[in-house]
Amino acid sequence: MHDLAVVGAGPYGLSVAAHAAAAGLDLRVFGRPMASWRDHMPPGMFLKSEPWASNLSDPVGAFGLADYAATQGMEVRHGVPLPVGFFASYGLWFAKHAAPPVDERMIASVRPCPGGFRLSTEDGENVLARTVALAIGVMPFIDIPGPLLGLPREQVSHSSHHADLTRFKGRDVTVIGAGQAALETAALLAEQGTSVRVVARSGQLNWNTLPPPLSRPFRETVRQPHTGLGCGWKNWLYAESPGLFRRLPAATRARVFTSALGPAGAWWLRERFEPVVETGLGESVANADPVDGGRVRLELVSTAGRVRVVETDHVIAATGFTPGLERLGVLDSGLRATLATVRPSSAPEASPVFESSHPGLFLAGLLSAPSFGPSMRFVYGAAYTAERLVAGVRRRLGARGGAGGGAVGGPVGGSLGTVRQRQASGADRSPEPTTAGKSRLS
Repeated sequence: MHDLAVVGAGPYGLSVAAHAAAAGLDLRVFGRPMASWRDHMPPGMFLKSEPWASNLSDPVGAFGLADYAATQGMEVRHGVPLPVGFFASYGLWFAKHAAPPVDERMIASVRPCPGGFRLSTEDGENVLARTVALAIGVMPFIDIPGPLLGLPREQVSHSSHHADLTRFKGRDVTVIGAGQAALETAALLAEQGTSVRVVARSGQLNWNTLPPPLSRPFRETVRQPHTGLGCGWKNWLYAESPGLFRRLPAATRARVFTSALGPAGAWWLRERFEPVVETGLGESVANADPVDGGRVRLELVSTAGRVRVVETDHVIAATGFTPGLERLGVLDSGLRATLATVRPSSAPEASPVFESSHPGLFLAGLLSAPSFGPSMRFVYGAAYTAERLVAGVRRRLGARGGAGGGAVGGPVGGSLGTVRQRQASGADRSPEPTTAGKSRLS
């Protein structure tokens, strides 16, 4: 029986795996590395985050984004957006050098068993582990507005369903939403010759401003400090103090999770978007019906009660992700029924070390955001999560009489040995960033 099974191989899963391997845990990691970034974002998208706020986490900081860029003969700079594809390649490099080998099979189910958990892979193998870390990303939690749910997949999709937008060349597409995913998807569509409009409930679009320089006068720094989620003291609380956030009343945490860092477009996108994309603001979809020719008839209602009708070939809902137990199909239904939640949401509650109310089941990424705050919606939260989650796993293994300190199961290659040598000597330690920018979802 393994000490730990990590389910998911995105930024959070790989970061947890790197810390767990360095701690000497016997672990298995499952999932296609960086799948959301490789399979669910079209070419031409850029990171919304600053490069130094987009690092995966290893114990000594030896495998940051800047380190990968250096291997490619590049330099990452503040205020210069990076392609999503470059970030995905960085994640694959991190997986190769900082984490144990990843089993790319998907986990079909996780259920309790004596002494821990039984995980079933998609091809039927059973794997036993004393503890499990769920780092399953955002894809199980996509949101599509109710009026669109009855439409066939040919007529409606979520923005995360598209690794290629060229199928919409020469067609008419309506994008629902006002955040970065909606605005960037619409801009990419328009730039390839698609007739596109954006429909959003908000009365105006919000745009982030150009980030100030990292080096600023002391007075400006104190007034608006850089943080992992943008400038400002409120963002500092979210980015740098997830543990304090967790101490807030559950209802407050649930409210802040749904309202903080609301929809906004990146500063560098605005000049591309505004000249080419039609916008319908202050409107929501009241009804959607298929019509002849494979098109969709949308009934849009404004905040003032006015109704207008739009016909379109396809609707893309860029309407975000909401974590909830009802969407955690990978977990045994009996186990799900026992988990405490962050009321009034249905998201599972997490302890200070990211452990759910079921002993040995740990949560990472978006699943933990209602407990720890908005930073867990972004790559920036991976470092805070990985260090504390692995400490929690070791504590739980100790309580169970597990190994918690033996050799890592299976070969991990020379890189992890190098990491351990650096950790012991303190050599080649990457400096900790003193400021950070808003990170994209992970």
